[in-house]
Amino acid sequence: QVLSDVFNAPVYTMDTANSACLGSAYRAIHGLVAERNVSLADVVKSAPEPRLAVTPTAGSEELYRPLLKRYAELEQKVIYNPTSSC
Repeated sequence: QVLSDVFNAPVYTMDTANSACLGSAYRAIHGLVAERNVSLADVVKSAPEPRLAVTPTAGSEELYRPLLKRYAELEQKVIYNPTSSC
């Protein structure tokens, strides 16, 4: 629920073990066939169907939008000046 609220997006899950590994494998396949202009969407057509797990809580966008902006600003400071303190 937290991811859905923070990013104001629905979260889907897949009924498969090691789904992160599965995603990495699909990306690797995509890399192998990229020179043939095969899209990632075409590569993952054989993936198990995702199911909707949660949707954003009403009003959470107003809470998290300014925090995400601030986080992005701090991240940029670290990336462009890693020796400074935030």
